[in-house]
Amino acid sequence: MHEQVKVALETFKTWKEVPAPKRGEVIRQLGNKLREKKEELAQIITSEVGKIYQESLGEVQEMIDICDFAVGLSRQLYGLTIASERYRHKMTEQWHPLGAIGVITAFNFPGAVWAWNAAIAAVCGNTVIWKPSELAKETAKYIHAICEDISKETGHEGVFNLVLGDKGSGHQMARDRRIPLISFTGSTKAGRSVSEVVARRLGRSLLELGGNNAVIVAEDADLDLATRAILFGAVGTNGQRCTTTRRLIVHKDVSEELICRLLKAYDQVVIDDPMYEKTLMGPLISHKAVEKYELALKIAEEFQGGEVLYGGKVRGRYVKPALVKMPSQTAIVKEETFAPILYILEYETLEEAIEINNDVSQGLSSSIFTDSLRKAEQFLSAVGSDCGIANVNIGTSGAEIGGAFGGEKDTGGGRESGSDSWKAYMRRQTNTINWSDKLPLAQGIQFGD
Repeated sequence: MHEQVKVALETFKTWKEVPAPKRGEVIRQLGNKLREKKEELAQIITSEVGKIYQESLGEVQEMIDICDFAVGLSRQLYGLTIASERYRHKMTEQWHPLGAIGVITAFNFPGAVWAWNAAIAAVCGNTVIWKPSELAKETAKYIHAICEDISKETGHEGVFNLVLGDKGSGHQMARDRRIPLISFTGSTKAGRSVSEVVARRLGRSLLELGGNNAVIVAEDADLDLATRAILFGAVGTNGQRCTTTRRLIVHKDVSEELICRLLKAYDQVVIDDPMYEKTLMGPLISHKAVEKYELALKIAEEFQGGEVLYGGKVRGRYVKPALVKMPSQTAIVKEETFAPILYILEYETLEEAIEINNDVSQGLSSSIFTDSLRKAEQFLSAVGSDCGIANVNIGTSGAEIGGAFGGEKDTGGGRESGSDSWKAYMRRQTNTINWSDKLPLAQGIQFGD
C-alpha cells in the first residue's frame, strides 16, 4: 500500500493544477470505456458477487451515469462572493482539492460505490486510492485495468490507484496521516472502527454504513404499487443492499390483503443461477451470510414471537426470501441482517408508524405508500422520517445519482454521488481582498493611531 500512496501523492502535485474541465475530459473517456465494456463487466460482477445479471448491468450503468454527472460538475465547481463589512474589501469562498483520497468499498456494489467517489473526487482535483472488498477483487482488477488504459491514453497516470488486501489494508489506510479523507462503505461496526482511527489523527471520514429500511403502507395506498416496490426492495440484490427493505409497517386495515399479495408475489420469485434470464434471486455472498439468515429467523420465531409466513429454506448459498410477521418491533427486527428477510409490523395511526420507522439505530432509506397528500407531507416533514432518504410511492432502494446518497444515525451521516456532495472531497478557503488604501479592522476595532 505504501507504494500506491506514494504514487497518488506525487501525482496529486500535478493533477490538482490541471483545469477542472480537463479533468472532466478524463472522466468522460472513462465513462465511454465503461459503455464499451458494460456487458463484460456486468458478467464479472454477477459471477463474483451473485447479483442477477440485469442488476449488474444496472450497476455498470450507474457507473456510467456518475461519470456523466462528474463531467458536467467539472464545469460547475463554484465558490461564493460574500458581502464584506469593511470598506472596499471583497470576501470570497473557494474550494481546493484535499489530496489523495482513500476509498474502501463493500462487496454488494463492487463498482458503483467506487465510481460515486472516484469520479467526483477526481474532477475535484484529488487522486484516489481504492481498497475493494476481498470478496470482489476480480471486479476491482477489471475496473482498474480500464482506468489504467484511460490514464495512459490521456497522460494522467497515477490518478487512480488500487490496493488489494485484507481488512488490515483498510485499517492501514485509516491510520495513514497522508490520506486526508477515508470514504468507507460497510457495516456500522466496521465503520465505527474506521471513524475512530481516522478521528484520532484528525482526518475526515465519509461513512456509508448500515440500513434498516422501512416501507409504511397506509390504508389508502395503491397496493399494486406497494407490492411491486416491496418485492424488489426486499429481494433485489438477494437482500444484500444497504437500502434493502427490511421492515414493512402496514396499516391493520390492509395488512391481510397486502400479505396475501406478497405471498403470491414471493412464490413467483425464481431462485437460480444469477446469469439465467428469468432468475430474480441468486446466491448469498457466503455461507456465513446464510448462517446469519438462519439464526435471525430462529431468533424471531422461537424467542421473539414471530411467525414465518414464507421462506426459511436453504440450499447451499441459495435461500428462500422470508416474510416474518412480528407482534412488535423486537430486538432482532432492530438489527440489520444482511439477507432477504422482511419483518411485517401492523399499526393504527400514522404517528405510530413513523415512530416505528424511526425507532431503530440506522437512518438510511424509508418510504410511504399513500394517496393522501397530508400523510405524504407529514412523512417528509421534520416530524416524519428521520432517514437521509424518504420517498413517497416508491420503494427504499434504487436511488438516482442526481441526489446525494446517505443516511443519519448509525448509517454514518455521509453523502455521496449527486447534489453538492462534491464538497466532501474538498477543503474550504475564505479569502479577503483589500483593494482600498486603508486598513480597517473587522468588527470596527480601533488599534493604535
